[in-house]
Amino acid sequence: MRRIYESDALHRDDDPHTPNEKDTSRRVQAVRWVNSTLLSRLLLPTGIAYRAVSVDISTPNDEFAPGESVPFVVTMKNSLPTPVTIPTESLVLWTWTVDGVPEASHVPLRDPPDERGAFVFDRGERKQFHKRWDQRFKVGNDEWEAADPGTYTLGAEFNVPAADEKGLSSETIVEIRSD
Repeated sequence: MRRIYESDALHRDDDPHTPNEKDTSRRVQAVRWVNSTLLSRLLLPTGIAYRAVSVDISTPNDEFAPGESVPFVVTMKNSLPTPVTIPTESLVLWTWTVDGVPEASHVPLRDPPDERGAFVFDRGERKQFHKRWDQRFKVGNDEWEAADPGTYTLGAEFNVPAADEKGLSSETIVEIRSD
């Protein structure tokens, strides 16, 4: 390696193809940064954005013992090679349900402000949310009721009007065995 540096083989002043000075008159400008999320929000119709995003809810098992917590995973994926923005009704972007009861609570858990939100997906992005249902329903501020043995439907959906019709919801069925 030392011979290359000592031979001056890397820099030759007599080579016409090796510039001695930088040519600043023809400076290459870098491509300016474009906010692709904002651009997609402005140019991509909401109907196409709804069709581009999929929702799936899954559990590791279909049957659970009484009192055993039910873990589930909600997976949301953007299938387009461009960012997608889903406008939501509030700052709560999505919710999960048990037999149609939001977050297994008959009591409102939160009071979100009236302002609208937006769920942003980067191009081809997949988001996963890990949740757990403890086989109980909240019936009061400090009161919980155990779920009886039987079948229950776990669901997840975006916080948009008519999420079922737009394909922005998913359901799975679990069974609580009677021992």
